[in-house]
Amino acid sequence: MMARTKRGRRSYSAGEWGRNRVRVFPDPKTGLLQIEWRENGRRLSRSLKHREWARAKRQADEAAAGFAGPELNGRREAEPKPLTLGTLFDIYGEEVTPTKGERSRRSDKVATRMFLQFFGRDRDPATLSQRDWDRFIRERRAGRIGPSRRPVSDRTIEWDLTFLIAVLNWAERSRDERGRLLLDRNPLKGLRKPREKNPTRIVLDEEEYQALLRASRRVNRRFRVALVLAHETGHRIGAIRQLRWSDIDFESGVVRWRARHEKTGYEHTTPLTAEALAALEEARRMSQGTGDAPLLPARRDPSVCVSRSLARDWWVRAEVIAGLEPKRGRGWHSLRRKFATDLMDLPLKVLCELGGWKNAQTVLRCYQKADEGRLRKALESRRRVRS
Repeated sequence: MMARTKRGRRSYSAGEWGRNRVRVFPDPKTGLLQIEWRENGRRLSRSLKHREWARAKRQADEAAAGFAGPELNGRREAEPKPLTLGTLFDIYGEEVTPTKGERSRRSDKVATRMFLQFFGRDRDPATLSQRDWDRFIRERRAGRIGPSRRPVSDRTIEWDLTFLIAVLNWAERSRDERGRLLLDRNPLKGLRKPREKNPTRIVLDEEEYQALLRASRRVNRRFRVALVLAHETGHRIGAIRQLRWSDIDFESGVVRWRARHEKTGYEHTTPLTAEALAALEEARRMSQGTGDAPLLPARRDPSVCVSRSLARDWWVRAEVIAGLEPKRGRGWHSLRRKFATDLMDLPLKVLCELGGWKNAQTVLRCYQKADEGRLRKALESRRRVRS
């Protein structure tokens, strides 16, 4: 008897062709595992009504070996095992994580490994409590857990716990194949996440931007295009570096931001300034980019976009060439804050549409910063009104 797991798509086969061949595989629509066999030349299948891969493989082996037929010899199927954290994270990883962007998918996998190592795969999620919550914060802050094994900020811990809460909230709303909720309630709902008291949110000033712009040609022509687009559109570098030429409409002077490249999953179109169009025109002349080719192609493989690490390296090189003193928090995102601050006088609705923000409160809390000049202007305006 042979047993193997197919590559490419998840399936497991046991037995021999023409004799006792049995296969198990997930239903692409429901995610429930199916078992398939042949009887009198006909291909038959039925649902195993669970998602436990190891259990499905065991049932396939038993069916092929004759210990049990595909109908499990008429025996009543055993009650499903209690939900464990391992099973919960596996289901979430198969059904929810694939719907997220590339960066979020990677983050989900890293966080999943960390939580399962810390709490244990066999832990009943319903038994999580305030003590577990506090213990995780304490150990993560000290650097005793996590992929880097180094102390991390409260902001990082907040992101970790936000993911854990999202998984438990999803389980509280989702039902198994018998219609029962995966979790009766989220045991950690309402607990306070640590927050950074004084987060570093640097706003790039105009003088620094001009210095980087002058240095950009010595770094890389692709860096210059990315720098101008980040300054003129206010979008994240993750969305900018994944732009394609087909996203640029030169005639209408607009750019399309694809949902899968946006952190918020929000697809939208924004107008381009004269400076942005000039940078794009120059890039098109030099690269002759057309169609669905990347706007910022990788050097070794022009069919793919530049990586996050290369974009970060460009920024560091530009700071050195521009003679800017390194400053924690001054990176690509400081341009996004500059955009929000420069356009502070616009209605928030308009600013959110231009920069791709879905929540106006996020702009007020994290991106806009009133400088001394604006504060003095506001006071002068008040004096004129009173007089």
